[in-house]
Amino acid sequence: MLMKNENVAHAFPLAMAGEGELVKIAGMTGGKKLAKRLITMGMIENMELQVLQRGAGLVVICGETRLALGYGMANKIMVVPIQEDQDHGN
Repeated sequence: MLMKNENVAHAFPLAMAGEGELVKIAGMTGGKKLAKRLITMGMIENMELQVLQRGAGLVVICGETRLALGYGMANKIMVVPIQEDQDHGN
């Protein structure tokens, strides 16, 4: 899960995503423990996320699940934006 997606050039840390933003996981910059923890939570490469809330941490929708993440973990999850016009067929 270490940054092998072709969209890496446009990737940024999940912690920088704004409220309501739709993103896709491009990879992560942490070690094996973090990778295992993310997989356990269902956060795998190419998974789409939406940031619901920013505050002391992030609340994101991952599939049908809402997850609360601290900024330390969110800084290690690299994401790329999802263009909304793709959803509308434009």
